[in-house]
Amino acid sequence: MQATNQTLPAGTYAPPLENSFRKAQWRMLLAAMFCYFFFYTGRQTFGFAIPGIQKEFGLSKEVLGWASSCLLWCYAVGQAINGNLADKFGGRRVMTAGAILSCAANWVVSFAIGFKSLAIPWGVNGYFQALGWAPGSRLLSNWWGAQERGKVFGCYTFAAGCASVLSFVTSILVVNVFHLDWRWIFRLPVLLMLVGGITFYLIARERPEDLGFKSPDTGVANAEDARAAHAGHEAEESSWARYKAVLSNPKLMIAALSIGFQNAARYGLIVWVPVHFLGKDWAKAADGMIDPAWISVALPVGMAFGALTNGWISDKVFGSKRYKAIVLYMLLGAVASIGMYLLPTSILGLGLLFLAGFFVYGPASSFWALCPDLVGAKRAGTATGVMNFFSYLLAGLGEPLIGRMLDHSGNTSLVFPIVAASCLISACIAAFIRR
Repeated sequence: MQATNQTLPAGTYAPPLENSFRKAQWRMLLAAMFCYFFFYTGRQTFGFAIPGIQKEFGLSKEVLGWASSCLLWCYAVGQAINGNLADKFGGRRVMTAGAILSCAANWVVSFAIGFKSLAIPWGVNGYFQALGWAPGSRLLSNWWGAQERGKVFGCYTFAAGCASVLSFVTSILVVNVFHLDWRWIFRLPVLLMLVGGITFYLIARERPEDLGFKSPDTGVANAEDARAAHAGHEAEESSWARYKAVLSNPKLMIAALSIGFQNAARYGLIVWVPVHFLGKDWAKAADGMIDPAWISVALPVGMAFGALTNGWISDKVFGSKRYKAIVLYMLLGAVASIGMYLLPTSILGLGLLFLAGFFVYGPASSFWALCPDLVGAKRAGTATGVMNFFSYLLAGLGEPLIGRMLDHSGNTSLVFPIVAASCLISACIAAFIRR
């Protein structure tokens, strides 16, 4: 197959001369999106299992918050390791392995008989889940040029948002429609992840050269970042050299701290909103018009569309200055979360819950686009992994804190002001990225 595009100067991108390469680009993106669409069935279902686990094991919300933290922290460690593995061994194999191993770990969790047998395999599952995002990001960084990166990561993050919808819907089906106990939440939905991982392996290819194409410019978004990204860049870097380059990039470290608070807000919603909507505060809400459990689906739906729009805005409106899109959405996310607190048991909260998900999760696409922006495609996996390490480190700290506050207050709506505070902190930090 003839090469379809030419080597381009850093910071520029030209469409390939033949449609075949463009089709291949979209095929890789859709394959990664399809695979990750099922990934959250392996880790975002825990909130729906909490009521059943509490009833069977008699555990407090704080204790179950620590179980949730086990996954988040193991996921954080896994991200720091697996992003580099993706740079070294390729995202296709690593992402597929994550889907298969996470499915198996979820089944182990389903046979838990107490806290330890629940938390330990749930933590191991967190590591396996970390085999997904950064490797997929690495593969996409190989295939897409710098000026389309916001759009591409917006689509990829949109798939992650849709995965949240799928995890919520399948969990509700298991508990409220099929009337199965909490264990089946960890058994049935994850079979979809297994299918997604195998399909991805069969369709995806690691880089354009594998199909006979030349790569587009996969550098960084502007000349200033290009100089920093390529300083000391060797043709074949060692793992240590990649980590050193990533950790010494100050803008990336600022972004990592900012996404930590953004993800703490996100998981505050994902884990505790189902508890809120299934609890006594919502038992008689909505005048029987809508089952409160289904109202909670507005959250991940908002997250999906927020991610899709934020990456596009960072490209088209702010000219790849990602921090502006991040700050804007984080501020609006704080406003929407406060609105949910003021209307905690009203059907009017449905729209605000959608907006909370939309604005809180939306900036994720801009955060991930920053990784290859700042360090180049060859280090994109390592950068994504390092950033995600900080992201889930802080998210894990928030879970037991929220659980403890809900235990002591008995008011599950307190999750919303906590989320708002995290959004404001994230926005303040992101303002210092200033690319």
